[in-house]
Amino acid sequence: MFTKIEAANYRCLRAVSQTLERFHVVAGPNGSGKSTFARRLFKPTEILSSDTCRGLVSDDENSQPATKDAFELLHFIARKRLAAGKLTVVDATNVQPESRKPLVQLAREFHCLPVAIVLDVPESIAHARNKARPDREFGPHVIRQQASQLHRSLRRLQHEGFRKVHVLRSLEEIEAAVIERQPLWNNLRHEHGPFDIIGDVHGCYDELVELLQQLGYSVGEASGMSPTDAPEPTAPRTGTTCVLRGPEGRKLIFLGDLVDRGPRVPQVLKLVMGAVASGTALCVPGNHDMKLMRKLRGSNVQITHGLAESLEQLAEEPEAFQEQVADFLDGLISHYVLDDGRLVVAHAGMKESMQGRGSSAVRDFALYGETTGETDEFDRPIRYNWAAEYRGSATVVYGHTPVPEPEWLNRTINIDTGCVFGGRLTALRYPENELVSVPARQTYAEPRRPFLEPAEQAPGLSAQQEHDDVLDLADVTGKRLINTRLHASVTVREENATAALEVMSRFAVNPKWLLYLPPTMSPCGTSQLDGLLEHPAEAFAYYRHEGVPRVICEEKHMGSRAVVIVCRDEAAARQRFGIMEEGFGVCYTRTGRRFFDDEPKETEFLSRVRDAINVAGFWDEFQTDWVCL
Repeated sequence: MFTKIEAANYRCLRAVSQTLERFHVVAGPNGSGKSTFARRLFKPTEILSSDTCRGLVSDDENSQPATKDAFELLHFIARKRLAAGKLTVVDATNVQPESRKPLVQLAREFHCLPVAIVLDVPESIAHARNKARPDREFGPHVIRQQASQLHRSLRRLQHEGFRKVHVLRSLEEIEAAVIERQPLWNNLRHEHGPFDIIGDVHGCYDELVELLQQLGYSVGEASGMSPTDAPEPTAPRTGTTCVLRGPEGRKLIFLGDLVDRGPRVPQVLKLVMGAVASGTALCVPGNHDMKLMRKLRGSNVQITHGLAESLEQLAEEPEAFQEQVADFLDGLISHYVLDDGRLVVAHAGMKESMQGRGSSAVRDFALYGETTGETDEFDRPIRYNWAAEYRGSATVVYGHTPVPEPEWLNRTINIDTGCVFGGRLTALRYPENELVSVPARQTYAEPRRPFLEPAEQAPGLSAQQEHDDVLDLADVTGKRLINTRLHASVTVREENATAALEVMSRFAVNPKWLLYLPPTMSPCGTSQLDGLLEHPAEAFAYYRHEGVPRVICEEKHMGSRAVVIVCRDEAAARQRFGIMEEGFGVCYTRTGRRFFDDEPKETEFLSRVRDAINVAGFWDEFQTDWVCL
């Protein structure tokens, strides 16, 4: 959320231009009207008042001995609100740098841009107001001292870390101020797609056009170039040489790194710029794009990693187009949150705690990701695998680091498949989660770190399966609330989770096999008749009382229930379940324990089941490699 403070006075309007972010600090001496100002412009739940916190911890809003505890409480609540992404307004004097420092640190911790709203009213007005309040017993020297401290700080507020500073110097300005609430630029939750998300292009224009055609788009080129699919004469012109038309309702999203290394950088830029200008596409910046922008703006940057090719190709374009490119790249937003928060797109990914935030740290992560500080044998930075720790509910689609094949890991997917290095150009269709790709027509650049060679890992295991081999206790301990697809949410109590963890870790089969555990039917109440545990009449009455109108009765057979999972072969078990060297199936009880203690006997039983399935032609009829019985 960003707010815009306006006042009727023109001079004040110029002084308090737009402010971005969720964290506002109202500062001013006692009696300057901070609380009245905050209550008029913000919701009661958004305001954290130091006086209110004093009252909460001491029953006296003016208790100075309670100040330390009051601000600990204020900072605690602010931390919780900022973590939840809620607009937060701190109502305190905040006239001393040491009182503002922890607030700025909080803003940095939660990737917010703090905004200071200073009420610099004349001392006489503040003193008169305090004199009229019977609960305020300090003299005018207190107001004088606070005002002096505030004035000494005004010029340094931005140096302290405040993104914007708004100073209201009269009662008229304070009373005329209004707050206009608008979403942050990266907040596109109202856009629900469907989307076609395209990985790093790096100047591979021909492959981009081919991929767009596979996705159902048509690309027309003007200025004498041959169109791949000429647009209609009435098609809107965007000021570039490319016109893009797509399937009804769908929108493209480019994940950045449009430039460098590839053979047709200007054509890629014209296509993307035109698509964004016409509303057909969104685009987030990549690190290569930002480096090119800085160079076009006159900055001294190293001409490496394909930048020379981009500059050489752009040199053949008019200077006006180069300026348009610089403006376009400079205006790109670091990442977008879409579809009511279900989808996040960024060039190098985005941690859950940074999604929808607007700090420089967020932008840096979106452009470069995170590294360990070490380098590999190719003298390339070793990237920290943030996706392995990701537990957010949003799907995160990103690129930046080329991979041989896109793989899902904890609701994240990297779709940079290294087209410029001879790999493929890949798109993800959302919400279908369908991957579409085209091969590179040639290898345009050699990567410093080979990526098409498979990584040294167990053959056949996906990134998610390999990650799932190690259990994170935080995922299974404590009280858990699980949202299911077929039923309402299920609450797992902490003591039940602890008991289940012990049983599963000591007695159960490999948890990757446990895709189904049969439910246990709740028995009816114990019979009141002597010598009987249950009686049909009492049982029917019990279920009727519990709201069960119909009961299905069947003969009870002696013995234990069993769940049998059989795969066509061990390769199918590895591909579907991520299990290696444990055979082609398993038979387990309703509690997840192995049904057979004798391994040869289990293998013989599973082989007979698989033979029967083979004879019945089950695999071909149902187009599957595994079955659960």
